[in-house]
Amino acid sequence: MTPRAEIRGRLVLDAEVFVGRLTIEDDRIAAVDVDRQATDGDEGMPFVAPGFVDVHCHGWGGHSAMGATDDLDGMARALLRRGVTSFLPTAWSSPFAELHAFADRVRAWIPRAADDGAQPLGFNLEGPFISHAKKGAHNPAFIASPADTPWSQIEPLVDGLTLITIAPEIPGGLDLIRRLRGLGVRISIGHSAADLAGATAGYDAGGTTTTHLFNGMTGLDHRAPGVAVAALIRDEAYVELIADGHHVHPSVWTIIERTKPADRLMLISDALSMAGMGDGRVTIGGQEIEIRDGRCTLADGSGTLAGSVIALDVAVRNVVANGSSLPAAVAAASRNPLAMLGLIDRGRLAVGQRADLVELAEDLSVRRVVRAGRTVDMDRPVGAGG
Repeated sequence: MTPRAEIRGRLVLDAEVFVGRLTIEDDRIAAVDVDRQATDGDEGMPFVAPGFVDVHCHGWGGHSAMGATDDLDGMARALLRRGVTSFLPTAWSSPFAELHAFADRVRAWIPRAADDGAQPLGFNLEGPFISHAKKGAHNPAFIASPADTPWSQIEPLVDGLTLITIAPEIPGGLDLIRRLRGLGVRISIGHSAADLAGATAGYDAGGTTTTHLFNGMTGLDHRAPGVAVAALIRDEAYVELIADGHHVHPSVWTIIERTKPADRLMLISDALSMAGMGDGRVTIGGQEIEIRDGRCTLADGSGTLAGSVIALDVAVRNVVANGSSLPAAVAAASRNPLAMLGLIDRGRLAVGQRADLVELAEDLSVRRVVRAGRTVDMDRPVGAGG
């Protein structure tokens, strides 16, 4: 975009949608003008929303978060064209040498990341400090116990580490939660076999959020409540939802929305590198994964789910189709994950906010993306599947 520009449309504000105009100067929103008298006769105008933020994404468009720097660039560019303006490249349970290499690559890449891709906000580690009993698709050979892992193996991961999944009940789990939280890392409770008391102890120790709610955790048994119950009844705890229709039945999305405060639900993709590539197979962390009709499972015939192939634009459309309001769905894909990370410079259509924006058509498909005040060239090739 030019240093000063205007965008007109149906503005998706914190709780309502109104026709209005944004004035953009450089990379910021300089003015928000709202016509609160406008009626529903403006269906032809695009919805204008804050850019989406994916805090749990393993890859996209044929590019893996744990691949080379070119993969990180390709992943970021592919995500941006799906309305994701900021994200956390996410690793899975792997040998420490591979995790150290991943952290080093992302740290070196962040200052040089292309401005035509989603902006990295650090990185996320989904494992290796998780429960064998709730490992999901993680390779059991790479799961580690904090009690048996010297700090010298963990410390090289801390710089740039924004979010990490930890099962609080494993040996040393609570101590590691406390230590990392004290260093400013956000902790996600997940891949955990903890009971209600164990999960509550995890949040008390510093757990901020919950890794893909209902998946890879103890659940809603009425006599033996587990992590899912602790996450739902603890108002300050954030929860991640993979809204692809495979990981959690849409009827349960309604229960989540009725249970959690509206500002504590976060949509995530948990997307694999094959997202956007159609059906096929890919090997991740030594495990072969099959993608068939949009469902990702281990190829061993167990039926174990292994990530998704959606992006957040699809998640927003899905929850709106299930009855969520558009402002609530957009907040779950933008403002809420940013608040979980402690970031307040973007995520709202308000003066002074960074102009990370997505324009959505009537069917909520992505029409245009603006990153830091600049319109993205949606037609530029970004690599396989992008």
